[in-house]
Amino acid sequence: MSNHPIVILTALDLEYQAIQKRLVDLELHRHHHGTRFEVGRLARGRCRVALAHVGTGNQSAAVLTERAIAEFTPAGLLFVGVAGALHSHIALGDVVVATRVYAYQGGTSEDDGLKSRPRSWETSHAADQLARHIGRTDAWARGLPSPAPEVHFGPIAAGEVVLNSKVSGHARWIRQNYNDACAIEMEGAGVAQAGHLNGAMPVVVIRGISDRADGTKEVTDRAQWQRRAVANAAAFATALAEEIAAENKDGGWLTTRGSAVRGQQVTYNIARDNSRVGIQAGNVHGGIRLGFDPNQPTDLAGALAGFRAQLQRARATGRLDEDTYAAAEAELTVANEALQANTQQSKGKLTLALKKLRGLISDVADLAAALATVIALAQSLS
Repeated sequence: MSNHPIVILTALDLEYQAIQKRLVDLELHRHHHGTRFEVGRLARGRCRVALAHVGTGNQSAAVLTERAIAEFTPAGLLFVGVAGALHSHIALGDVVVATRVYAYQGGTSEDDGLKSRPRSWETSHAADQLARHIGRTDAWARGLPSPAPEVHFGPIAAGEVVLNSKVSGHARWIRQNYNDACAIEMEGAGVAQAGHLNGAMPVVVIRGISDRADGTKEVTDRAQWQRRAVANAAAFATALAEEIAAENKDGGWLTTRGSAVRGQQVTYNIARDNSRVGIQAGNVHGGIRLGFDPNQPTDLAGALAGFRAQLQRARATGRLDEDTYAAAEAELTVANEALQANTQQSKGKLTLALKKLRGLISDVADLAAALATVIALAQSLS
């Protein structure tokens, strides 16, 4: 069983319960700020799952997604719940898997009206491929009432308002600016943003359709469509969790990523147990010194300053987008402050900040190589 669980987050109690009843050997895991996780495994397999309830809204979802990632270093993160359908071909009880999440309420108010300023996050190619593979089979729906619900892949709109009208200004705004969205909900944007800032880990939003966002929500809720829809979403999500866990056997999903470096293929590795990675490279020219002499001082502060300069150059040349750069700068600041504090507790903060930084810049080969040196220096101080 992998050391990296799959984190599953929900917003409503009935969503939490739908996942919880699929888990066995549950143990309580308390975060030091009070968040309660239940950690167990899926009853039909060996996949470990850390489950938490985050409440409604994108802000709380973003904060607790970040907290879950820092706490568990998961192999994948799934957000599971209900949503309203935005197109008539999507039936009650169907499952929608987000290929993109829109934060649809951003805009600018001008004299001639409100103009959209959308933000969006795409689901990673690897996670999308896994989800589509599962969706092409009926195995995930085993145990659900017949006929099996359909699985739809498409964008999801996430805001802070429950939409229950087809004629309101809110509904017109979504049709005008986000008419490709399949469903609407209230947490996906926060989850997607937190996932984006934490690197290559797969983050997938999975929604069961419980209403049509058309004024009939009270009727469909009374008919128990929320409970039916979330049961379907939970079935698909747990099948996807098993698949991600299988892909991540021995940490493979997290630690093996190819990057083009002068025509070569580079593999990034994480040392296990008491071992330590000294250097990672393709072709190396010149001398190499592995290990650290305790009598030889190391300049971690200088290495961090040099990495910051490389980070700024990557931003200036467009190889690093603004959001990733800002998140990387924030982690670099935390690392510098922890280094200056020079306490046992600050060493843990330093290590965590560098790990988060590694996730953010892992797709930029020269930054990843430079950061490997920084991390090696930091490990030599412990």
